[in-house]
Amino acid sequence: MANENQFKLRTRFVATRGVQEYRATIQSLVTPQDVVLELGCAWGTTTALLAERCRLVVGTDVGPECITRARQSYPHVRFEVLDAFDVRAALHLSDRLGLAFTKVYFDLSGLSSYRALLDVIALLTMYATVLRPDTVVAKSGSLKHFASHCWAWDVPSPSVVAERPMERQLIGVGGDVDVLR
Repeated sequence: MANENQFKLRTRFVATRGVQEYRATIQSLVTPQDVVLELGCAWGTTTALLAERCRLVVGTDVGPECITRARQSYPHVRFEVLDAFDVRAALHLSDRLGLAFTKVYFDLSGLSSYRALLDVIALLTMYATVLRPDTVVAKSGSLKHFASHCWAWDVPSPSVVAERPMERQLIGVGGDVDVLR
C-alpha cells in the first residue's frame, strides 16, 4: 500500500512534438550550470545547440555511424555510443564523468506512436528514478497528446468542501477550483 514514505519523483517531464518544439525548450530550460544527456542524438545537431547553453552535454546514439558523423561535424562536443534502453549504461556514463545529469533529452525514433506510449512512460520514469535529473524533455507526439489531457488531482481542502457540499469539485494543480455541475 502506498504511503507518505514511498519514493516520489521530483523530476519535471516536458513532452514536445517535433524537432522545432524539442529544440525550443533549450532556451527556456537549460542553464549554464546544467549537465545534459541527450539520448538519440543522431548526427548531433541538437546536442551542439545544447552545448552552447550548458556546462557539459553528452550526445548518445545506439548507431556507431551516427556518433562518427556527429564527432566529425561537432568535434568540440562529446558523443558516445549508448543504447537508450540500457539505463545502467547511462548511470555508468554519469559515474565516469563524475557528474550528475541535471537534464535528460530524449529523441528516440519510434517513441511517438500511440502503441509505444506505455514504453515511453516506463523509459522516462526509469531515467528519472535512476539518474534523478531536474527535468526530462521528450520528443514524442503521443506523450504530448496524452499529457495535454492529464490533470493532477489534488484533494479539496475541508473548507472548500464545506462551502459547496452538494457540488462535485475539480481541484487543479496549484489549487485552482473549477466547479463541475
